[in-house]
Amino acid sequence: MSKYSSFGTLLQIGDGGSPENFTTVAGVMDVDGPGLSSDNEDATTHESPGGYEEIIPTLKRTGDVTFDIVWDPSDPTHDGTTGLLAEWKNQSKTNYQLVFPDTGNETFGFAAYILEVGPSAPVSGLLKASVRMKVTGQPTLP
Repeated sequence: MSKYSSFGTLLQIGDGGSPENFTTVAGVMDVDGPGLSSDNEDATTHESPGGYEEIIPTLKRTGDVTFDIVWDPSDPTHDGTTGLLAEWKNQSKTNYQLVFPDTGNETFGFAAYILEVGPSAPVSGLLKASVRMKVTGQPTLP
């Protein structure tokens, strides 16, 4: 089994152009998600072998992507004009990608809406923000 370091993973935001250009979001720390899952429907009948339940997968769910950033309110990937705050303010569906460096730069692409941006300013810490985005539509899997 191969093992990869996640250090150096990039979260990039698309510009909506054709072809689309992606810019790395500055100061990204830990990234979680998106969690891929499937709904299912019970298909168990009185004839199900051995009396075991049977299911059929139905709708595919894409989940959330959450991450913290070392927040710089003047950075163009963070600010309220062109950055994550602008994406939230405008309720924009935007293309993003996660680039995994140790895998030969495999890319996980997805469209998402920013649902939350929560700054935090601890007395003895860095100015940070927690971001939550919801993936919409079919992602591009590595």
